[in-house]
Amino acid sequence: MLSKKLTEALNEQMNYEFYSAHVYLATAAYCSAESLDGFANFFLVQSVEERFHAMKFYNFINDMGDRAEISGMDHPSNTFNSVLETFEKSLEHEKEVTRRIYHLADLAMDEREHATMTFLNWFIEEQVEEEASFDTLIQRLKRIGEDKNAFEMLDSELAKRTFTPPE
Repeated sequence: MLSKKLTEALNEQMNYEFYSAHVYLATAAYCSAESLDGFANFFLVQSVEERFHAMKFYNFINDMGDRAEISGMDHPSNTFNSVLETFEKSLEHEKEVTRRIYHLADLAMDEREHATMTFLNWFIEEQVEEEASFDTLIQRLKRIGEDKNAFEMLDSELAKRTFTPPE
């Protein structure tokens, strides 16, 4: 059985992952309103992926004999000045997720809670991929600059993104 402190921290992260899904859904809505369907798809897929992450926490907490507790969430930003800003804010958000996962890993390590440490290793690796993905897209958008053709090509490329849950 997990300590009360660790259970509360895991529940907090689970709810933050649900919030992350909400953040990316709001970002997708901005892109849709700008008729950028590929970028909207990218963020819709990101939202689904974040909900998957939240459910991993939900299932882990329950599997460990504790109770997942769902809480309310803050309102995500719905206003952006550009597509580049959506990715810059998303990278900031992912860095916060990474900070939170590291905190959880430190807590699990301090408590010598090996099952939780193993569980969190998956998220640590996932965060490396998440941050790298957003950083790469930011660099591509900066290189594109005002090139409308390159921008449309990136929008088309992102329209093909899908999410297949890992085993």
